[in-house]
Amino acid sequence: MVDDCAHILVVDDDLRLRNLLQRYLQENGFAVSAAKDAENARMFLQQYVFDLLIVDVMMPNESGIEFLQKLRIDDSVPAILLTAMGETQDRIIGLEAGADDYLPKPFEPKELVLRINNILRRVTKTEKEDHSLLKFGDCTFNMSTREFKHKINGVIHITPVEQSILSILGQKNGQIFTREKLASLLGAGQSSRSIDVQITRLRKKIEPDSKNPRYLQTVRGKGYMLLTD
Repeated sequence: MVDDCAHILVVDDDLRLRNLLQRYLQENGFAVSAAKDAENARMFLQQYVFDLLIVDVMMPNESGIEFLQKLRIDDSVPAILLTAMGETQDRIIGLEAGADDYLPKPFEPKELVLRINNILRRVTKTEKEDHSLLKFGDCTFNMSTREFKHKINGVIHITPVEQSILSILGQKNGQIFTREKLASLLGAGQSSRSIDVQITRLRKKIEPDSKNPRYLQTVRGKGYMLLTD
């Protein structure tokens, strides 16, 4: 495998195939998350950084093609499309939508792994690090390793919830998240009030002046957003 930390998101409405792919890819050393449809996949993408997506074309409500077209507006994560349609025109449509590769069903799982590794080889280490590293002043947060560092003081402990908040906001830099949305994504009994408390604590760690935040900003009447250097 190219990268021991490669995280893959499988998006397929077929529960049996989804589970089989997740298990097979995990057995081959990948970290794997699985989504049942496009909407579910977007929730995962708001919370985690993925190295590659495997997306089924034929899904209810929103097809894999439609999902990928919307994703490509602001995200370049590599993607492989899976489909029972093997015609040349179908492959062209998938590639035009932004797919990096196209695999017709049925397929050999080993072939899928080979295609995944070929794509990951084309993603340079520098590109991946730049994508996952958030910078604010003297502080950095690596969304892949979830390590928070200060230029002078070194590694600083932040809680798992604080790590998740930075990951969610960091993947959508400059996008506003309501307290309710953050609470929903974090789960585990979070509330609007607890989000305010977590934001206050985070500001004390990343802001030069927590009372006048530059990076973790409040948008009055709407919610919070992160602005990195």
